[in-house]
Amino acid sequence: MLEAPDATVVVLLCVAALLAGWVDAVVGGGGLVQLPALLVLLPGAAPAQVLATNKLASVAGTATATVTYYRRVRPDLRTALPMAGAAVLGAAGGAACAALLPQEAFRPIVLVLLVLVAAYTLARPALGEAQALRFHGRRHHVVAVLSAVVIGFYDGIFGPGTGSFLVFALVGLLGYSFLQASAKARIANLATNLGALAVFVPQGAVLWGVGALMALCNLTGGFLGARTAIARGSRFVRVVFLVVVAALVARLGYDMLTGA
Repeated sequence: MLEAPDATVVVLLCVAALLAGWVDAVVGGGGLVQLPALLVLLPGAAPAQVLATNKLASVAGTATATVTYYRRVRPDLRTALPMAGAAVLGAAGGAACAALLPQEAFRPIVLVLLVLVAAYTLARPALGEAQALRFHGRRHHVVAVLSAVVIGFYDGIFGPGTGSFLVFALVGLLGYSFLQASAKARIANLATNLGALAVFVPQGAVLWGVGALMALCNLTGGFLGARTAIARGSRFVRVVFLVVVAALVARLGYDMLTGA
């Protein structure tokens, strides 16, 4: 049985959860902070316990960010809700296939995709600053739903950078501003997190004591991150997006070099 963490470990986990909630609310990618913190600070925890506790904390922050964005940005739910439903189905399919395909096979593919995403965003400074939708009507919803299914599948089978991929799909494929894309991406990401918890909770994998404290901190970070993004606008979100993508590239590159 996992021993109860001491006060120092709990404080460090809470700080990580606060920062993760902020990053996740702005542009996604909070797992870059929170998941490694859980792995390092709770070395005796089983992988399922780490993943489940991470999802519990993330759900709180994502839910708060979703509500904040909805109240202040008013994202179009006619696009966001179908995307959320499609992302859940995709994530379930990915989770079902996770045991069939080694995660190591995805790292070089995702690394190349992230580099291309960063290069494309850097090459187009005006990308995502203003909303200019590329598709309308049924075609708009088909592209949005297909994107959500593919990214949801990726979230279920591998996962790192899901929020960032959702934001880029909404900006790069559909023509939303970064701020509107972040608002819609939070709704889809909330759905995938809830779907994962629906699997983990019956398994008894959640570390409720630590997870509840982290959830409170993640919630605070999510609220502050959403407020910051709304106040600073799409240009600020674009900068944070590029920083998070660069961090993802560095993390995946390091994992590939070290065989982690």
